[in-house]
Amino acid sequence: MSETPRGTLALQTIAMPADTNANGDIFGGWLMAQMDLGCSVLARARARGRVATVAVEAMTFHRPVRVGDLVSLYATLVREGRTSMTIEIEAWIRRQPGNELAKVTEARFIFVAIDDSGAKRPLPAPE
Repeated sequence: MSETPRGTLALQTIAMPADTNANGDIFGGWLMAQMDLGCSVLARARARGRVATVAVEAMTFHRPVRVGDLVSLYATLVREGRTSMTIEIEAWIRRQPGNELAKVTEARFIFVAIDDSGAKRPLPAPE
């Protein structure tokens, strides 16, 4: 595990009590949804428009997220095709007291650029 986040800060949020599972930790599905949102920030910027998530690969949970943790998501565009983009994302928490910084999960999301009717469209030329 790297000791510092890799990628661009795409999203930050605070884990809240409503997002906990039966063990009192943050529900993995909530964290996955936040990661999808974080990746979509980068994907939408690259596609210059609408995108859709088509796959999630290799999601690995390293440690739980607790209520009150500041969750920071760092995304990196690692591959692009004609219509698709592969984005790696890391989720890090800042835990109080003590200001502990730790990676809690990582994954790879695949997006496609879509038009207004939801059909795939080519990515625009890079700027």
